[in-house]
Amino acid sequence: MKLSQDTVKEFLEEKHDQYNRPDFINSDPISIPHSLDTKEDIEIAGFLVATIAWGQRTTIIDNGHRLMNIMGSNPYDFIMSSSFHNGENQGIKDFKHRTFNGEDCSFFLHSLKNIYTNHGGLERVFTDFFTDHDGNGQKAISAFKNLFFSIPFPKRTRKHVADPLKNSSAKRINMYLRWMVRNDGRGVDFGLWKGIDPANLFLPLDAHTGNVSRKLGILKRKQNDWKAVNEVTQNLKVFDPMDPVKYDYSLFGLGIFEKF
Repeated sequence: MKLSQDTVKEFLEEKHDQYNRPDFINSDPISIPHSLDTKEDIEIAGFLVATIAWGQRTTIIDNGHRLMNIMGSNPYDFIMSSSFHNGENQGIKDFKHRTFNGEDCSFFLHSLKNIYTNHGGLERVFTDFFTDHDGNGQKAISAFKNLFFSIPFPKRTRKHVADPLKNSSAKRINMYLRWMVRNDGRGVDFGLWKGIDPANLFLPLDAHTGNVSRKLGILKRKQNDWKAVNEVTQNLKVFDPMDPVKYDYSLFGLGIFEKF
């Protein structure tokens, strides 16, 4: 039976209210940046943890804590002043999460240092790319990838940053942008970046949010690619045009916690 739009919206609003609460934090990778205090530390930790956010959530969180410990829980100071770039930090060299290894991690820290030293930091580059592309998140994320790999990089590492212009769902970067941009006063997302309109964000689409979206009739496409991301986000904008990705909580909670 097909559900009406009003019924789906009411259901998603109820689940958003249920899951978009501070008690969501401890069981989610967002708990890693929440353990830090300064803006730069939060946004760097968030980017790194979002990058490894695939697989078992407990493993993601454990490895996120491990990475923060290697950096002394001060990732900004670490990338700006540490000798890691001379290959002297064994913790970085030994770090591994699934296919993301020490070589990948070392390059990520190099590139982040370049972004903070020469381009004004993560907030500046993402905000500028959204502005330059008239709020088009697909083009902004692709432009970010080009900048991220604008310094010499290991060929193997390029796969760890998605390019939605190549039809990738870019789930992890979309999740990271949700963390940094949304500011609803509920205490989960940080809302640190003021220059990007939440209306221009896209749903972090994965197997769970995709399956729930299809069951609710707000996603028809079978593949979890950028075309599906765009389709479901446009449908969510019907329910809340100013903040469509707030329903990530609803869809993810239904999939992970309720096995909907």
